Amino acid sequence: MDEVLVTVICLTYNHAAYIRDALDGFVAQQTDFRFEVIVHDDASDDGTQDIIREYRRKYPELIHPVFQDENQYSKGVAIARTFLYPLIKGRYVAFCEGDDYWTDPLKLQKQVNVLENNPGVDICACRAEVRKHGVRAGFIAPRIKDSLLSVEDVIVGGGNYVATASLLCRTEAYMAHTPMRDVMVNDNVLQIQCSLRGGMSYMGDCMAVYRRGVPGSWSERHPSGDNHDRLYRMLDALDVWTSGRYHNAIVLRKRLYRSDELLRSNKMAMLYPGELRVSIRRLCRHIQRRSIVIYFRLFDK
Repeated sequence: MDEVLVTVICLTYNHAAYIRDALDGFVAQQTDFRFEVIVHDDASDDGTQDIIREYRRKYPELIHPVFQDENQYSKGVAIARTFLYPLIKGRYVAFCEGDDYWTDPLKLQKQVNVLENNPGVDICACRAEVRKHGVRAGFIAPRIKDSLLSVEDVIVGGGNYVATASLLCRTEAYMAHTPMRDVMVNDNVLQIQCSLRGGMSYMGDCMAVYRRGVPGSWSERHPSGDNHDRLYRMLDALDVWTSGRYHNAIVLRKRLYRSDELLRSNKMAMLYPGELRVSIRRLCRHIQRRSIVIYFRLFDK
């Protein structure tokens, strides 16, 4: 067990109220291989760093902190590429931000087993529980049972198709530089580029929790739609790079983003028949909040 097989990346900022759950989830992992946890704290000022230091003292072989004196995210620094890539030792990388956590002590072992047994697949995800203000608010689960999700599924599903805390991927695929990353670097790009070789392996087991509505979280600072222009350009870069292989899925994903924009404007939703499977849950959330006019376009021009 000398070789580090998995590197866990945990990004945190002012997560003092939550970080213990994340760290406890890492410490609880039961594996037949060695893994490490890199915790990057982006200059927290709420005591988060003190908690990380506490766990570092207790688990010096496991927890490896990277502390910033100044907030790097606000400067537009690509944190993973700049600070973390050189530190990664594992052949696999797992992710869990400081306000999320894992609930299954066998999560890493199960997901590594999946990818070890499927050498043509580069990424594995699992079902994740959504919690808001401490209360269960649903699940992020594209399927009910274990499945192999196609590249098209991942593209059309968008960034919230699976939870980031549920992911484990091959380091080579994670660190690969693709044209999409020239446009933007986010979880959506990660999911797509790691799926391109053989799809995404999905596990029906619920092994992670995604907290929604955490003050100062990435999703709170970037409401849905803030980056649609860059998302369109990222998808265009993907389309060119893959020589149009996934063009239909890319077009469909763009239509779903436009439908979101119309929903937020309180006007209407444009739903194509093939989009209903992806859109209906999102549509219901908007219907609960406001009255809207829904326009079903039955035929493409």
